[in-house]
Amino acid sequence: MLDPHGLYEIDTEVEGASGLDAVTNGTGPVLVNALRGLVDAGSTGALAVEHLLAGERTTRLVTFDTDQLVDYRSKRPTMVFDSNAFSSYDAPVLAIDVAHDTEGTPFLVLHGSEPDVQWERFVAAVCSLVDRFGVSLTIGMYGIPMGIPHTRAMSATAHSTDSSLIGHATSWFGKVKVPASVANLLELRLGEIGRDAIGYAVHVPHYLAQAAYPPAAIVALNHVEAATGLSLNTDALVAAAGEAREAIERQVAESDEVAEVVRGLEEQYDAFARSAERGSLLADAAPIPTADELGAEFERFLAQQGPETP
Repeated sequence: MLDPHGLYEIDTEVEGASGLDAVTNGTGPVLVNALRGLVDAGSTGALAVEHLLAGERTTRLVTFDTDQLVDYRSKRPTMVFDSNAFSSYDAPVLAIDVAHDTEGTPFLVLHGSEPDVQWERFVAAVCSLVDRFGVSLTIGMYGIPMGIPHTRAMSATAHSTDSSLIGHATSWFGKVKVPASVANLLELRLGEIGRDAIGYAVHVPHYLAQAAYPPAAIVALNHVEAATGLSLNTDALVAAAGEAREAIERQVAESDEVAEVVRGLEEQYDAFARSAERGSLLADAAPIPTADELGAEFERFLAQQGPETP
């Protein structure tokens, strides 16, 4: 493996002025991992990290060399052509920023596009930064599509390097093979070197998986708050979540077929909730309709709504 330190640059002035030293002398700063990967139903992680980085006291601490990590042909950046000249280029970003919660506590946010190549080298680089900044806990968040209705309370699958970090969290899945991601590989490697890491996969209604769904981002951030003690003001997301729910309810009211789909999901979900079964939502003992069986009409309906669909 090539030297992981060659993948990034640290702004030492930001490091010195960020207040991380004070935190490190205590329990160490938290690193929130919100890389955009293969799966992020409802844009859960993307919306959450956008909210975290919207504060005024956010500064760039670490910049990764995307030329070494991104396949530009598979993730083509965009450019602006104005009249007779190219005026700008939207370069990909992979970075760690310093953000602050509502009480002024600094924490770190790893964000940007998931690397296409050199996964192990990139993970080793992040692990070295975890050591350098004295990170006490790395916590990831993203969304996964599930056969659940939007009218019920949202849940999440928790995973960690140490079961004591997530307590008696419900296990929704048994042993399954899933496509790998850099975020989850990072969690695995951190555990192997004795570092604490947690991940939360928020369950997003499968018929909303392709839309931006702010309620899922709120659930993700609530889990981050509970696990870290950070105080994250989600008021802006709450307003957006209310608008999204209102738009969905209007769409349901306009179609008897869509309403029937939702009722079917509600019945299945409620039956599962009443059961003592603690297996997977997808287990044979408590079958949840698939998108093909119950979500097709809803998915087609949402597809017809155009860009204003939440």
